[in-house]
Amino acid sequence: MRGQDLFFGKAKCGDCHPAPYYTDNTLHNLKVERFYTPHMVNGEMASADGPIKTFPLRGIKDSPPYLHDGRLLTLEDTVEFFNLVAGVKLNEQEKHDLVTFMRQL
Repeated sequence: MRGQDLFFGKAKCGDCHPAPYYTDNTLHNLKVERFYTPHMVNGEMASADGPIKTFPLRGIKDSPPYLHDGRLLTLEDTVEFFNLVAGVKLNEQEKHDLVTFMRQL
């Protein structure tokens, strides 16, 4: 229950992943480029991702890796990523509780 409270409260997950399907079916720009300097990768400039579609979280534990491009290998990685990107400042217990809740979806 603590994880559910965090999901719809402090962690802000429910803003883009509302029940019952845990998706709003829209695009969101996470603006992750603010965390790195663009650089060349395999002859192409790596820069902004742009908008990505909100992924439904029902059954999320059964579909790793995560994010639109598979860059997050575990639910723990995903929670840490969004903790940083959204700036919600979850502590270790809150991250654990949130992952526990997501495994039940």
